[in-house]
Amino acid sequence: MLRWFRVFLPKEERFFDLFARHSQTCVQGAEALQQMLRGGDETPLHCQRVSQFENDADGITREVLTAVRRTFITPFDRVDIKNLITAMDDAIDQMQQTAKAVILFEVREFEPPMREIGTLLVECANLVGRALPLMKSIGQNVGMLTAITEELGKLEGRVDDLHDIGLKELFLKHRDANAMDFIVGAEIYDHLEKVADRFDDVANEINSIVIEQV
Repeated sequence: MLRWFRVFLPKEERFFDLFARHSQTCVQGAEALQQMLRGGDETPLHCQRVSQFENDADGITREVLTAVRRTFITPFDRVDIKNLITAMDDAIDQMQQTAKAVILFEVREFEPPMREIGTLLVECANLVGRALPLMKSIGQNVGMLTAITEELGKLEGRVDDLHDIGLKELFLKHRDANAMDFIVGAEIYDHLEKVADRFDDVANEINSIVIEQV
């Protein structure tokens, strides 16, 4: 009964503006991460940009959580809103963790699978950006939302494959050389894989909301 009652009440739409701002920040963070993975002398600059975008995303996340507490009627369940923005924020948080590892270990060169993963992460961020506006009218966009979340799952699988391929290549490259180079490279691969995992979490949260709303 309450669900039907909520249908006829005006909803606070600013959440979608906040989602859009956060997703754009995630795209910018992913693009900065991609540029970082090209290596070279400007690597620290791109790392700083990732961290700045992560700070911006944190501010938007706080706005969402504050709005959830203060808004009487929300577009969908409050817990779902919290889970969605948290999953989105976890994705860019993990980008920052990757950048921190690069700064800590003073990495300036990256393996080809790392750079390919960076490209896929930009695709993931853009897909999330496409999905969020569709959630204003979930019933009309179930098919598209499902297709986007499925594609996010496929991209996460491709990143997993590149992670495994990259680790194997890294081992073969360094097994008779400096073990620290392998350890550092493996840590960067693990951080990159976790970014894709967090985007997959976003896809799962979107799916959960779609199931509840249709």
